[in-house]
Amino acid sequence: MINGSPRENGNTKLALKEVAKTLNEEGIETVIVDIGKKAMQGCIACGWCGRMGKCTFSDTVYDKILEEFRDGIDGFIVGSPVYYGGPNGSVCALMDRICYSLNRYMQFKPAASVVVCRRGGASAAFERLNQYFTILNMPIVSSQYWNMVYGQTPGQAQLDEEGMQTMRTLGRNMAWMIKKLNVAEDGHPALESPARTNFIR
Repeated sequence: MINGSPRENGNTKLALKEVAKTLNEEGIETVIVDIGKKAMQGCIACGWCGRMGKCTFSDTVYDKILEEFRDGIDGFIVGSPVYYGGPNGSVCALMDRICYSLNRYMQFKPAASVVVCRRGGASAAFERLNQYFTILNMPIVSSQYWNMVYGQTPGQAQLDEEGMQTMRTLGRNMAWMIKKLNVAEDGHPALESPARTNFIR
């Protein structure tokens, strides 16, 4: 799980911890990586990762995620506060690098996004984050409602009864899908060689 908020113990973290608690109850181990307050380098399309298997930029957050992926992940969740109707720019910069350089670890693993807002923009931010998964053959885990929680000041997310219930349902659904898919043992559908086209003639 990635906490895409600069606040390590803010409302986004509370939402993710609710999902993690449920996953743990279902026998699924969880790790939450905090993005923190430092500036996050974005992808520069240098192609280094295609040759070396990892991003050319090294930072503690990316390196921690790389370590977890190499150990073997069964599912993936990213959470973010809503900024102007979208996710935190730093988490998008990180996700660009992760999804391009580490996609071999992510294919066919269940994934979900979680967003937290004061009032509006949650649906747009939620859809933006889900775009990462739909291009990597990752099944998206749903819940009883869109994966959003409301809260502004620290701790307010816990007062969103429906939002917290949605997080618990997400956790149960994620655990169920991980167990049912069992990608590590059962494999996945065969992939065709990518056909890369554009509209320039």
